[in-house]
Amino acid sequence: MPGAVKVFGSPASAEVARVLACLLEKDVEFQLIRVDSFRGSKRMPQYLKLQPHGEALSFEDGNVTLVESRKILRHIADKYKNQGNPDLLGTGALERSSIEQWLQTEAQSFDVPSADMVYSLAYLPSTMQLDGGRKAGDGGAGGREVNAAQQQKAEEMQQLYEKSKKELTKVLDIYEQRLEEAEYLAGDKFTLADLSHLPKADRLASDPRALRLLQSRRNVSRWWADISGRESWKYVKSLQRSPSSEAPF
Repeated sequence: MPGAVKVFGSPASAEVARVLACLLEKDVEFQLIRVDSFRGSKRMPQYLKLQPHGEALSFEDGNVTLVESRKILRHIADKYKNQGNPDLLGTGALERSSIEQWLQTEAQSFDVPSADMVYSLAYLPSTMQLDGGRKAGDGGAGGREVNAAQQQKAEEMQQLYEKSKKELTKVLDIYEQRLEEAEYLAGDKFTLADLSHLPKADRLASDPRALRLLQSRRNVSRWWADISGRESWKYVKSLQRSPSSEAPF
C-alpha cells in the first residue's frame, strides 16, 4: 500500500539516516515525517503516542511499530526481500550469520567510540594537535587564558578522544584485515553489515582529525569510498540538507 511505511524523525539523526538508507536500497515507498523542529508541547500528538519520551526515531509499517534502527533494518530487508537490493540480509544461513556477526560488531564495538570521538572533537579546537601536541586547554603564546571549568572540560574531552581513538583503532584494524579478504564486511556483497556503519562513519569522515583513521587503512579507505558513494546514501545526505518539514517518497 503506497505510503504505508512512515518514518518519524530527523534525517540528521544517525538512527533515522540508517533506516532511510535501507528503505532506499530496497525501493520501499515511504513517508518521512520530520519532527526535528518540534519541541516539548509542539511535538505532534501522533509522534508522542509512538515515542512519549521523545526518542529520535519511530517507524510504522502497517500495524507494525518499531523504534530501534537495527531491528527496523532487519524488518525491512526481510519483509521486502523480493524488491530492491536482494543482498542486504543474505540468502542462506551462512550469509545471514556473517551479516549478523558484523551488525553486532558495529552496534557493540564501532557505534559508541565513533560517537564519543565525534562528540569530543566538537569541543576540541580544530587547530589543536591531538597526537603529541600541546594539551587541551593550555594557553599558547599569546593565547587567552581559560578558566578552570573550561580547562577541566577540555581535558575531559581530550581524554574521551584518546579513549575513543584507542577503541576505534582496535576495531578498524580488525576491519582492515577482514577487508583484505573480502570486498565488504560480510562477504563480496553490500549488506546491512556495511549499511549500518554509514551514519556514524560519515560523521567521522566529516572531521579531518577523525577521517585519518579511515584513510590511513588502505582497505578501510577503499570500503568507505565505496559504501559512502552509493546513491541511497547520497540521497539520505540530500535529505539532511532539505528544509522541508514533511515529504513523501
